Order: sequence, then C-alpha cells, then structure tokens
Amino acid sequence: MDWKQEYKKRLTTAEEAIKSIKNGDTVVMSECAGVPRKVIQTLAEHCADYHDVSIYHMLTLGEGECFAPECYDHFRHLTNFVGANSRQAVWSGAGHFFPSYFKDVPAMLGKEIPCDVAVITVTEPGPDGYCSVSLSCDYAVAAAKKARVVIAEMNDQLPFTAGGTLLHVSEFTHIVPVNYAPPELAPAKIGPIEEAIGHHCASLINDGDTLQLGIGAIPDAVLAELKDKHHLGIHTEMFSDGVVDLVKAGVIDGENKTLHRGKLVATFLMGTKKLYDFVDHNPMVALYGVDYVNDPYVIAQNDNMVAINSCIEVDLQGQVASESMGTKQFSGTGGQVDYVRGAAMSKGGRSIMAMPSTAAKGTVSRIVATLTPGAAVTTSRNDVDYVITEYGIAHLKGKTISQRAEALIAIAHPAFRDKLRADFEKNYLIK
Repeated sequence: MDWKQEYKKRLTTAEEAIKSIKNGDTVVMSECAGVPRKVIQTLAEHCADYHDVSIYHMLTLGEGECFAPECYDHFRHLTNFVGANSRQAVWSGAGHFFPSYFKDVPAMLGKEIPCDVAVITVTEPGPDGYCSVSLSCDYAVAAAKKARVVIAEMNDQLPFTAGGTLLHVSEFTHIVPVNYAPPELAPAKIGPIEEAIGHHCASLINDGDTLQLGIGAIPDAVLAELKDKHHLGIHTEMFSDGVVDLVKAGVIDGENKTLHRGKLVATFLMGTKKLYDFVDHNPMVALYGVDYVNDPYVIAQNDNMVAINSCIEVDLQGQVASESMGTKQFSGTGGQVDYVRGAAMSKGGRSIMAMPSTAAKGTVSRIVATLTPGAAVTTSRNDVDYVITEYGIAHLKGKTISQRAEALIAIAHPAFRDKLRADFEKNYLIK
C-alpha cells in the first residue's frame, strides 16, 4: 500500500487518539522540546475518564497540564529526571522518582518501565513516508518500536533532523496533526561569576578537543570563551544556541573528531528558534538514541573528550551531589556519570564539574565539609577529575583526602574557607 494511504488511514484528533489509552496502561511520552503538547492538554481535559494510568516522562518544557493537582487521582507519574513542571507532583506523592542513568531508559522500556502507549512528536513525512522525531530522539524511537499503541503528534513546525531519528508513517497507530512552534528555552543570563568559571574551564580546553556541554549560564559562558580555539568537536547529550554561534564562526567543525568526524552528535536539543532553524535538514547534525550517544564506551571513542557538567554541592572528599537537595529530589542523574567515565576512558580526556562557589545569594557554600544529609551521590569521589568555581581550578584525580580538601577550600568562597578548614580538622583528621 502506498504510504500516503497509510498516512490518511491514521489521521485523527487528539480526543480520538487518547481513547486508545486504557486504565492500567503506562504511557511513555517524549521529552524536552519534543513534548507532545496537544496530547498532554487533551489528557488533562479528560483526566476524569482515567484511573490507574501511569505516565513515564523526563524533563518536559511547557505547562505540563497533566501534572496539575486536579489530575493526581487519575495519572501517576514515573520519572528518573524531575523538571520544574513535575516537581510538585513528585514531592506530593502523585509522582514517583526512580534512580536511573539516562542511557539505560531505552533498554528498560517494556521491562522495568512498561510501555503500552507511546506518545511522541514527529515532523511531517518526507517523500519516502519517513518522519523525523526531530528535537527529542533519546528514547522516542525505542518507545515507538515497543509500544502497543503509537500516537504521533505530527507538527509541521518541527525541524527535520537525521541520524537515528526516522520512523515510517506505517509505524504509527494514530497521527494527530498539529501546528505550533516548538517550545523555546531562552539563553541564560551570564554574569561575572559565570564569566570567571567559563574562563577557567576554557583554559583546560585545547584545539581539536571534543566537548560535552549542557545548557545554562555556565555552558554558555564556556562557549563564549572558546572563540580563539580551532577544530573543536561536539559529542553531547544535548546542545543549544551557543554551539550554533561557534559553528558559524568556524571554531566548531569536528574535523579532528575520531568518531563521527565532522558531525554534531547529540540525543536531544533545546534552545531558541535560532537553534531549531540551524538544525533543520542540516547534514552536519546527527541525533541518535541515548543508549548510543551516552554510552561511555562510545563517548570514549572520541580522543581528547572533555566533559563539562554542573552540580549542587561537592564535599571535601570530592563526592558530587548533582540531583537532590538533601532527600528532596530536584532533577536526576541524566548523563553526567556516563560522560565523566567516558572522558576518563578517552585518550587525552578530561572531566570538569563547574559551579558557582555559593548558592542562596551567597549565604550557602556549594563546597561543603560533608554532603547535606540524605543527598544522593551522583558522581563518586573515585570518578571526579576537575572541580571549578569562579575562584579557580581544583584537580582532584590521584589526590589524597587531605590534598583534595586543600584544593577545594582554595576555590571555595573566601567567607567559608575558615569554617571548611575547621570542619575538615574535626571530621576527617585522625587524632
């Protein structure tokens, strides 16, 4: 059958498509800028029709209407990465967090994470009937391959990306046509602290290195400091607008990459229209599933891999807490540990934890004698390499506990250094 006939057979509305969701089902939704906004809104409007329905998701941009309190009795949320619009559901008990590496999600679908219904966003089909999952490849393709029902929210404003992103219209149960701009994430404001951190990070980056960066003021500040570098590459969980500027300036070209030479490799994308226009049908951009992109053994195939991540606090042993504030879950592990370990296995690789020295308007030190009670250790002291604040660089790999404490206290905010020294002597030194 011609794919266009398959396409027409599957066209429907969101109201009709969600009737395929049965009580007791687990719905897997695509994430980040690939959030299926129309289906989420429709589910929220019809929440009274459901009970005992689980929704698996990670970070989702937008309002997240089905996470609202009025939906708590109908939808149970499952996630391994808590976002701003789902934190209250998790903190109230209507959502449930489970620890997991991001890279393991595709393999867990249909096993530890049931996958009855997949709700994903896709582009309009190309001339061969294939659509792209666009901005969120990560686990979307795997979910579509494993689910009983696949609801594809087909948006004619999504950019077409290639790599491992393609699904044929015949693989969808329902196609819901929509027309809205994908959600944007505005660039963060870079202040003097972020500028100093960016400068320190850039001093550890050499011509020809391949980079993993996240999103926010610190990654953007790092990118702003790289304008004089040459032949940088990208292999990262995600990238945003700052990478676009350096590609156009000729700084990032991937010419020295030892894996996917010349390609910007990621598993999802978030940014502004500038980014989305840049990636649309761009042969330089390659998105693949997170089980590939975040695999430490794949990451390590990039020589001179530099991983830059942020965190909430670091203790004087070098333990890194990046996802919880005490027992309160704030985000998730994501790919941080995978990139730290991938960079460690890379020939010439380095990993960096970058953070401001303080939080809460300067009243709290992020370098602490011991982690906040109940805080999850995201990156262990055995894995940590460099830690950077606006006050400098601490290289911890191969250092004793005393040497680590000395190096970390030196980059803590001056107002907290005496207290940190006293706490170290009290808690760590054997009398």
